[in-house]
Amino acid sequence: MNKWFRLARLAVLGAVSVATVGQAAAETVRRYNYATNSFETVDTARAQRRTLQRRPDARFRRTEVRIRTDQPAGTIIVDSQNRYLYFVEGKGMATRYGVGVGREGFGWSGQMKVGRKAEWPGWTPPAQMLARERAKGHNIPAYMKGGPGNPLGARAMYLYRGGRDSLFRIHGTNQPWTIGHRMSSGCIRMMNEDVEHLYDRVPTGTKVVVIAPDGTGAENVYADLGPVQHNILDALFGG
Repeated sequence: MNKWFRLARLAVLGAVSVATVGQAAAETVRRYNYATNSFETVDTARAQRRTLQRRPDARFRRTEVRIRTDQPAGTIIVDSQNRYLYFVEGKGMATRYGVGVGREGFGWSGQMKVGRKAEWPGWTPPAQMLARERAKGHNIPAYMKGGPGNPLGARAMYLYRGGRDSLFRIHGTNQPWTIGHRMSSGCIRMMNEDVEHLYDRVPTGTKVVVIAPDGTGAENVYADLGPVQHNILDALFGG
């Protein structure tokens, strides 16, 4: 192939690539912003770059830990004070995930069960939120279909008490930098990759124990004994 022809071809491909990137950058979605408690129009390409740059603190990464608890394997424990969710594995082990929890005045505690599950769930804002946003001059949709702009993220586990929907959920988020903070209206928020990991392991009916924001009663539920330390032999032989 002629040298100049190759260069011209690369230039054309480069122009197409730039045009494609420019087109992607122009795409926008409507998204709920937990920091301002309102909807905003977001440039998807810019938001993706921002998401990659603004990750939660390292202590909120998914980690295998040792745990002391009387709760049976398969139970979910949410520590609202420390912003951790534990999936009890049994035999003194648990998987710990970083979470976001209810902001001041929206925290809660108690026992519930996973009543149902959904992948890329749709979202119906509570009536109180609709009224609050309307008072600010924001007319938000009464329903938002699942997708990248949806505040429930990739997965949702709906929490029930006494057979009825509590309106609280364990769900993903399109704003991972909020993990480790108190910013929600009471739901337990996880990074999308973490909620997908948990979702596949949690059947309907799973017990969920939520500890109060001030930590009351935590010592009666569990104790985190720290991350599991794997040695070289474990890595080599699967110990």
